[in-house]
Amino acid sequence: MAFSPQGTTHRTTVTGRRGMVASAHPLASVAGLRILMDGGNAIDAAIATAAALNVTEPYMSGIGGVGYLHIYSAREKEHKIIDYVGLTPKAAELSLYDDQKQDEGPLSPLVPGACGGWLLALERYGSMDPAAVFAPAIEYAEQGHALTVKNSLFYTAAAPGLLQYQHGGAAYLLDGRAPQPGEVVVQKDLAETFRRVAAEGPEIYYKGAIAEAIAGYMAEVGGLITMEDLADFTPQIVDPIAIDYRGHRIFAPPLPCQAVQYLETLNIMEGFDVADLGHNSAETLHRFIETTKLAMADRIAYAAIADPPTKGLLSKKYAAERRALITDRAQSTAGEHMTPDGPAGEVAPGDPGQWLNECTTHFDAVDADGNAVSCTQSLGSGFGSKMVVPGTGVALNNFMRWFDLAPQSPNVIGPAKKNEMCVSPAQVWDDAGLRLLIGTPGSYGILQTTPQMIMNFIDHQMNVQAAIEAPRVKTGAPGYKVDAENRIDREVCAELERRGHEFNFIGDWSMGVGGGQGIAIDADTGSFMGGADPRRDGYALGW
Repeated sequence: MAFSPQGTTHRTTVTGRRGMVASAHPLASVAGLRILMDGGNAIDAAIATAAALNVTEPYMSGIGGVGYLHIYSAREKEHKIIDYVGLTPKAAELSLYDDQKQDEGPLSPLVPGACGGWLLALERYGSMDPAAVFAPAIEYAEQGHALTVKNSLFYTAAAPGLLQYQHGGAAYLLDGRAPQPGEVVVQKDLAETFRRVAAEGPEIYYKGAIAEAIAGYMAEVGGLITMEDLADFTPQIVDPIAIDYRGHRIFAPPLPCQAVQYLETLNIMEGFDVADLGHNSAETLHRFIETTKLAMADRIAYAAIADPPTKGLLSKKYAAERRALITDRAQSTAGEHMTPDGPAGEVAPGDPGQWLNECTTHFDAVDADGNAVSCTQSLGSGFGSKMVVPGTGVALNNFMRWFDLAPQSPNVIGPAKKNEMCVSPAQVWDDAGLRLLIGTPGSYGILQTTPQMIMNFIDHQMNVQAAIEAPRVKTGAPGYKVDAENRIDREVCAELERRGHEFNFIGDWSMGVGGGQGIAIDADTGSFMGGADPRRDGYALGW
């Protein structure tokens, strides 16, 4: 078997045999590759990449954020998810929140879980000392790194919010302005935090000096996170959920991770001959858009409830029942999250219970021994809450925004509560072993970009770079609206408009439909091919 030459690419397809990293920033990929070349395994490389992304893309993810590490350990022959999504503070109550307080500022952070998740991964599955793993990120933070064009765009967009909070602006802006491409950002406080965490472990972050700094700052500015909230946090090791799709097994994090939406999407799409219908044809896109609406309605209804019907949602018979609702006409949707008074006639959730007995940055790393990591982690919005804990460089997330304000929603804000989470890395296996690590940032769009990339790879036989580059669509705004990249054929869009879809064109290459990274593994040779999204600063590197 050889890697597919199919699909259009605008970048060289990166290959390797000994190890590979694909991440959202070239320096972060370099950090992970350095660890692999120094003898570390894929888990060591993944955590080095995660920490380096905190430095090079501090608006996307970091030690004050949350995420899922999706790990296969060759040593343990174990396929596990490290869930480091923190809970809401114990003092969180719906009455405290409105849209603005939920989106940024002192009430918006969940308990930060990344530090605990990273260190648990190293303890359980890594092979190197944490000081060595964090060394590249510490170097980048202390010596500074030069911003890319896209870095500068994100800094510019976040600058007004950072300026509202003294320490946020001081940590990431230059004399009160966003740094420009090529200007150097130095983060010495963050470097010191990494150094202390590597030396002293998670206790310093959740019970020691760094915890005291976080809780003290929150108390000073009217936030909710306390020492008790931090001390009670523990990352979890859980089993993935999975479906079969055309001879492949697709693994993803379990509920309340929202990956169940794209798994259900693939289950429904399996009933159509996607390859024969054609890539981004009117027939394929209509079915995908309508399938997404159905899976989205189910995810909204069931992902955050206490005893979700996971087996039912992933049942092939349930997928067939939902598939039968798709006609030649577009259906209306109430949107991506619960809307109490949605438009009349919107797609409704089904009843998966009857089938219960029918048995948001992304990066990947793999090594020659078979260890593999697919990870999606996030701060929420750009620089999260815009709150940076003084003296630490820790930007706190704003994932309270991922809860609903509607009291009747199962995902409504409450104390010490887990939310349904969009970040959802995937692994794709077949009978011969691991074939693909894949994922993307992109908010709710993660749940639509991921299955499109997987179908490009499996159904349309594209190589991983082409599968990531191919133009995408996204639905979810209330009604019949579809965001589409301009590279989708306009005659196809015209036909879809005749079926009732309403198009919003978002440019040739839009960050609004994600920034995927992936690594494919050849079954016969064990060689790696990396893919990285030109919609952002993604780079794959191998050796």
